Amino acid sequence: MKLVIGASGFLGSHVTRQLVERGERVRVLLRRTSSTVALDDLDIERHYGDVFDDAVLRDAMDGCDDVYYCVVDTRAWLRDPAPLFRTNVEGLRHVLDAAVDADLRRFVFTSTIGTIALSEDGRPVTENEPFNWADKGGSYIRSRVEAENLVLQYARERGLPAVAMCVSNTYGPGDFQPTPHGSLVAAAGKGKMPVYVKDMSMEVVGIEDAARALILAAEKGRVGERYIISERYISARELYTTAARAGGARPPRIGIPLKLMYALGFCGDLAAKLLRRDMLLSTLSVRLMHIMSPMDHGKAERELGWQPEPIHDSIRRAVAFYQTR
Repeated sequence: MKLVIGASGFLGSHVTRQLVERGERVRVLLRRTSSTVALDDLDIERHYGDVFDDAVLRDAMDGCDDVYYCVVDTRAWLRDPAPLFRTNVEGLRHVLDAAVDADLRRFVFTSTIGTIALSEDGRPVTENEPFNWADKGGSYIRSRVEAENLVLQYARERGLPAVAMCVSNTYGPGDFQPTPHGSLVAAAGKGKMPVYVKDMSMEVVGIEDAARALILAAEKGRVGERYIISERYISARELYTTAARAGGARPPRIGIPLKLMYALGFCGDLAAKLLRRDMLLSTLSVRLMHIMSPMDHGKAERELGWQPEPIHDSIRRAVAFYQTR
């Protein structure tokens, strides 16, 4: 029996679907308020509760060999970071305490490339470099680093058979919400993105490949190890041009300077302070969109046998999905 916690989300739903397609018996843990549109056609066992309900967690893990943890609060723009740490760290701690006693084969934790170091010499970074940008990432990144460290601590000190998957920006079909970065691809596919940001590049991966990596990690991942799950480093222009062409739309034509984006982010900071409201656009959100370095995912290829497809294929499938919505 496999358990997916956070199965209603973009990545969690793809992990669930791939497990079902492999013929596995799959159990999911959901909140009753979660949208299940991505799961409703699947034959799965549903448990209801949240990550703070210890009795529900123990019951959901009973009889399971692998647990895939796909829960995260990604709202980096929150002025009050308390919800980030409550979900990403304290909620996770409840899950880990239950997992330690569950006699699991693997606990596969969905982390982020936000816990990976920044390159100091321009070369692609690996999982081995120590994290070196805590002063630049804000509360969201701090919560994710703390969460990953907690998982690895449980692996070292309490025998939890855990692996941490450092997943980059995901694109592909089945993005029902959609995600913030998916919304931009959807807009480009409709020809509603005439501009792109110059000098902005990011690590990306297809959602189906990311889900496949998590499943491989349960089978082959080394306990206590981290794996970068990202297909390539791509410019914003190439990303949105690919989406536009997939949708038969005109690609973005105007490149705006990164400095202008920071100026807009500063306006967002000011508005948040004056209006006492959370603003999606801030200097921090701009920084997080471009600060990451190129990464080397060779460890996942060597140890997991992971072979991701070119991201362009995933972007095309994403645009086709958005066009049906």
